[in-house]
Amino acid sequence: MSQTAVVDGAPGSGEDALGHTGSVATRWLGVVVLIGAVALLAFGLVFSDPDVIQGDAVRLMYVHVPSAICMYLGVGALGLGSAVWLKRQTEFWDLLALAGAEIGALFTALTLLTGMLWGRPTWGVFWVWDARLTSTALLQVMLIGYLALRKLPGDATVRARRASITGLVIVLDLPLIHYSVEWWRTLHQGATISRLDPQIDGLMLFSLMLGIVVGALTFVWLMIHRFRLAHLEEQVEDRGLDAALDARRAEADRPPPAGDTPLVRTSP
Repeated sequence: MSQTAVVDGAPGSGEDALGHTGSVATRWLGVVVLIGAVALLAFGLVFSDPDVIQGDAVRLMYVHVPSAICMYLGVGALGLGSAVWLKRQTEFWDLLALAGAEIGALFTALTLLTGMLWGRPTWGVFWVWDARLTSTALLQVMLIGYLALRKLPGDATVRARRASITGLVIVLDLPLIHYSVEWWRTLHQGATISRLDPQIDGLMLFSLMLGIVVGALTFVWLMIHRFRLAHLEEQVEDRGLDAALDARRAEADRPPPAGDTPLVRTSP
């Protein structure tokens, strides 16, 4: 992910540089995320024991569950940004929805991938048309469609409005995903840690909690950078449009070259 946006100049070259997505706070947050990721690898792969039933496949849970939570957060940001934009129509909420959709799509893909890798040794197949899996795959398709919709040319306000309406429709899939294991008979297991008496303990529980914290911090780090990058992209687009308009006005105001005389028709 590029962290610098520049127009007609090198990064940091005075007024030509629009800025970058990094800051002291995000750099420190990135350091914390890296340290947490290393700790998660240590606890997930070394310190925690294999599950009695699932064996080493349980280690995928330390990535799968945090990815699913971040997927919910990303789509939640998409829904929040879409809803508030329809009311206020300000750039901030539109860019928040865009960032949420992109980061949400990333974590949805990671959720599906780790779920498939877990399903092969547990269920015997990589994929089944389970209600939880199917509704999650539907979410990924809708997020990709949302991002494609935003790329269509047109007026910025019209584009943001249709994207916001689409974003609110996408959010409706979250309850379907969450309650699918309760509404239908599925292969996917039910809640593990959301109940008051979690069916997991010891280093497994600690590793899972660590994974959730690291995943949440990673989500925040990615959201900040993607939001700032989207803002810089808007500035680049605005500058390009202003430059094109200035060039067109200058061309219209330029006098004709010397010696050129307009053709004048005379009647016979």
